Amino acid sequence: MKAEIITIGDELLIGQTVNTNAAWLGAELSRLGFDIVRSTAIHDRREDILRILSDVNGRAELVMITGGLGPTSDDITKQTLCEFFDTTLVTNQEVLGMIELMLQRRNMQLNENNRKQADVPASCRVLFNATGTAPGMWFEKEGTIFISLPGVPLEMKYIMTEHVLPELKKRFRSDIIIHKNLMTYGTWEARLAELLTDFEAQLPTHIKLAYLPSFGVIKLRLTGSGNDYERLSEDIDFQVRKLYNVIPQYIYGEDEVSIEEAVGRLLKERNLKVCTAESCTGGRISQMITSVPGSSAYFSGSVVAYDNSVKMNLLGVRKSTLESFGAVSRETAEEMASGALSLFGCDFAIAVTGISGPDGGTPEKPVGTVWISIASAEKITSGKHQFINDRNINIRRFAIEALNMLRLRILGD
Repeated sequence: MKAEIITIGDELLIGQTVNTNAAWLGAELSRLGFDIVRSTAIHDRREDILRILSDVNGRAELVMITGGLGPTSDDITKQTLCEFFDTTLVTNQEVLGMIELMLQRRNMQLNENNRKQADVPASCRVLFNATGTAPGMWFEKEGTIFISLPGVPLEMKYIMTEHVLPELKKRFRSDIIIHKNLMTYGTWEARLAELLTDFEAQLPTHIKLAYLPSFGVIKLRLTGSGNDYERLSEDIDFQVRKLYNVIPQYIYGEDEVSIEEAVGRLLKERNLKVCTAESCTGGRISQMITSVPGSSAYFSGSVVAYDNSVKMNLLGVRKSTLESFGAVSRETAEEMASGALSLFGCDFAIAVTGISGPDGGTPEKPVGTVWISIASAEKITSGKHQFINDRNINIRRFAIEALNMLRLRILGD
């Protein structure tokens, strides 16, 4: 079963809006067994809409369309759909009543633009929208189902969940598809693929492995297809166990778990607390930790020691250390970690000092250099890492690397 996704809106093409609708639709349709063969973003222009509709007609069993259904003059999708399906707009009284009631509840008056949202192509099946004023529309032509939905994510997801997905489940019977993700960190994609050469070679034909890298984190996605859910689940679980045996040092979690969530779980399970002393990351590590609900159970606090005077006055870094080794050094990172450990009285302290860029690098310490130390009452472990010359990427990578080092320390201790 093939499906295509069309998202309409100039804002998607010029980068003002991130196209989250396409990603969500792709995930949901994939779970139903659809093969998403193409996703296209196009202008809010009649000729572009007509062209793409003509192209996809008959090419896929299902075409999902989002956007262009608002109350303003630049939303032209309905009129263009009428042209494509050779029909006309008619007022749907039930939709009009829902719009009137919704506006009354918001203490808003119905105007002509809102009234026009109750106009739908006569040949469509109306998909009622309890979260907004634009209904969805279901068409069928020459063996292809076309479904047009509002571009507002909340409204699109409501109509999909309440109306579209249940109907598609009834209409289409296909192989079951199961995705399982393992989250890894600590090596690069080419090296990971090398380590998994034998694993991939033994995979059964109904299970595929994909590598999805982002900021050093590599998501390994196992995708299995079949007609027996329990058997397929067992097959996927078996391959997951094999991966844990092959690369245990790199797997930090499953599904979409973030490194900060994985570290938080370890700290909470072991009743441990952590604090941070951050220079080049400017509080990014503590922000990542505290973004996880319940992090107050294991996070005590942070010192953002951007200036050397803060390193000395709050963390106890010695002036002689800074003069002899520099702010970006093992010695400074370790004294920062020790100082934070003493200041907060935690089980672990993370310290980070480096050169994010784009300026500040030297031949000996180029942009992207970072020293990270993890301190406990028993010992301090430190590591030097070298990343690239992009400031924002470096800050993100420094923070992830620091959290992964803490993860390995917790597991090692």
